[in-house]
Amino acid sequence: MLSREPWNGSGEGGFLETASNYGMRVCLDIPYEDAIDRVTGALQAEGFGVLTEIDVQATLEKKIGATFRRYVILGACNPVLAQQALETELEIGLLLPCNVIVYEDAGGSVVSIADPDVMMQAAATEGLRPLAAEARARLERVLEALNSD
Repeated sequence: MLSREPWNGSGEGGFLETASNYGMRVCLDIPYEDAIDRVTGALQAEGFGVLTEIDVQATLEKKIGATFRRYVILGACNPVLAQQALETELEIGLLLPCNVIVYEDAGGSVVSIADPDVMMQAAATEGLRPLAAEARARLERVLEALNSD
């Protein structure tokens, strides 16, 4: 179930949608390419770099001949938080980096980000909770910045 609310109650720009199970997203009235550029810049402003970029449309076409909408998976990493997490629990690398997706939808774009709090629930290490909370706060600011541009 998703809750859909305009940022700051304005109803202008995009909408923040919170997936109750594992992610948070925003719907934007901008073209796909612009959404990718904007999310990459917003991630950088919060200390994240993009380590990987998977073009899902091209990959599905090449591997199985499938037709799919424009869709990219970005592997975003904040090196400081990642180092702290890895020093706390070496196996946490299985849940890194933070996945961000951008895809075309209804003439605009959708940006979704995996919720670090939910991802870290799979790890029982208590020391990861503050790191997940910090990552989540930064990623929420990324989504907020996308709506304010």
